[in-house]
Amino acid sequence: MASSVSIVTHDGHFHADDVFAVALLTLLHEQKNISYTIARSRNPDLWRKGDFVVDVGDVYDAQKNRFDHHQEGGAGKHENGVPYSSLGLVWKKFGAEFSGSQEVSDLIEKKLVEYIDAMDNGMANVQPKFEGVATYGVGEVIESFSVGWDEARGFDEAFMEALEVAKKILLREVIRAKSSARAAGKVKEAYEGASDKRLIVLDRYYPSRSVLEKYPEPLYVVYPASSSSNGDWHVRAVEKNGAIFNNRKNLPKEWAGKRDGEFAAISGVPDAKFCHNGLWLAGSRSKEGAIALAKKALEA
Repeated sequence: MASSVSIVTHDGHFHADDVFAVALLTLLHEQKNISYTIARSRNPDLWRKGDFVVDVGDVYDAQKNRFDHHQEGGAGKHENGVPYSSLGLVWKKFGAEFSGSQEVSDLIEKKLVEYIDAMDNGMANVQPKFEGVATYGVGEVIESFSVGWDEARGFDEAFMEALEVAKKILLREVIRAKSSARAAGKVKEAYEGASDKRLIVLDRYYPSRSVLEKYPEPLYVVYPASSSSNGDWHVRAVEKNGAIFNNRKNLPKEWAGKRDGEFAAISGVPDAKFCHNGLWLAGSRSKEGAIALAKKALEA
């Protein structure tokens, strides 16, 4: 195994794809306790000598660790049609190794990598809702480290600053994706063990939306309020596939905006605490109360 490797990318202005691609390679080698150097250049001689060449060189050859996508015809596409950028190409080869599993790698690819790939290839991910209000995403975060026309520092210094941010983001996304994968297992167990699969009761808060939307039956999920220290429990409507606040079945409309005594009287649940105006969330002061609210909502 090499005692040191060289990572080469282009000089000058940088984007999220080359910054994150280099960040992934540096973290991967840090995990292996292998030292590395980073060179930013458009010198073909340096490309030929590099152990890893990213976002430059007009060659995609994963076996030779060449990861460019600017050549004629590009370097392929994800299954959903998003063209690969340099990040996607590096992630395709090393994502599972870095993340610790294919499951975790796939979660991060869908959340972060494909977004950056699409953005770098000029594909719009979102449409502005308000005139003059642009999206501020990970690309803009990386761009904020770039060199302004009146700054004295150079692009290489700016790249290294952005690189450290990208490394922290990748490390956090691995932690969060591993947590999501573990949570998915817990939610699946709760679903499989539920006597009435329209109502899923969790022993603690887990991210559950992506799991429950795969099953046709769940309408409500009950769980302890994660931000509460006084024993409150929530009942939340399960969203339709891919929809935010567009529920399979809303909570009863007469509950909207009600609180405390008024809500208890209307719902018939003594410790009922509140119901959101959007009819997607309600709370009680006990597990039993939350389950009672959910059952009443099922009957409504």
